[in-house]
Amino acid sequence: MHIIQDPTQFPHLGNAVVTSGTFDGVHVGHQQILRRLHEVGQHTGGPTVVITYWPHPRLVLAPPPSHPEPLDLYLLNTLEERSAKLAELGVDYLLIIPFTREFAAWTSEQYIQNILLRTVGARTLVIGYDHRFGKNREGGFEYLSQHSDRYGMSVEEIPREDVDAVGVSSTRIRRALEAGDVQTANRYLGYAYPLTGLVVKGRQLGRTIGWPTANIVCPEPLKLIPARGVYAVRATTAAGVTYPAMLNIGVRPTVAGGLDQTVEAHLLGFEGDLYDQNLRVEFVARLREEQKFNGLDALKAQLAQDAEAARLALG
Repeated sequence: MHIIQDPTQFPHLGNAVVTSGTFDGVHVGHQQILRRLHEVGQHTGGPTVVITYWPHPRLVLAPPPSHPEPLDLYLLNTLEERSAKLAELGVDYLLIIPFTREFAAWTSEQYIQNILLRTVGARTLVIGYDHRFGKNREGGFEYLSQHSDRYGMSVEEIPREDVDAVGVSSTRIRRALEAGDVQTANRYLGYAYPLTGLVVKGRQLGRTIGWPTANIVCPEPLKLIPARGVYAVRATTAAGVTYPAMLNIGVRPTVAGGLDQTVEAHLLGFEGDLYDQNLRVEFVARLREEQKFNGLDALKAQLAQDAEAARLALG
């Protein structure tokens, strides 16, 4: 997949099959649109193009800082995760448009002329039934259909019943993750929710009780971290080796006194040093809530139970 972040550098294709949107999560609803995009591309022989935006439009158009930050501003994907998932689904070109207030002020006609026609060379546009674009979301399927001859571009709308049948939205997935319900989130996503970050040195308290952990720091501050608790995850090292693991999100009340929240994974069967390396974890199941134990012996006994529960959950 070709990734272009500067519209002026995008090769004018002339016969492109295009869809656009934020695609946060690239969930099963998005995947239906992308499957149709691929089918149309195979039929017409045109390359498939996804147009997306960064930062997320809601971050640019959010209420002033004096207002509380809405929870749904947290992201399901980093830009790298989104790009990798789109590549995995067979997209030929990804155009990432820098989203600014100036861009948001474009009319639908400006967007069609400047991006779809002049920049990309769209011949066919595939959109979901509720897709809107342009200032005040003025553009949509009806507008495009009425002017398709003038644009030399056909438009296909994915019907409401096809999109709504899967009962999914990025907001629903966020809510599930905020509640720790990773199994529901994964069902909506169509894959296990990922989190990638750098392993940094913490207080190394796990080593002192025989359960060393990798302290993971995600570089994207707006990446959604699931609810506090203990999870069964699959952890993949920078070397590409995957281990079953248990992961704690929380403040470690038994050993750390409830200080700052951390994300720490214990890789089952791993021996070695992961410091200053990226570690990717994929959430499979939530094992329990985080809790404070009456001493280290009780904590160690629970960790042994968690390890066995993680092995069972991960098969």
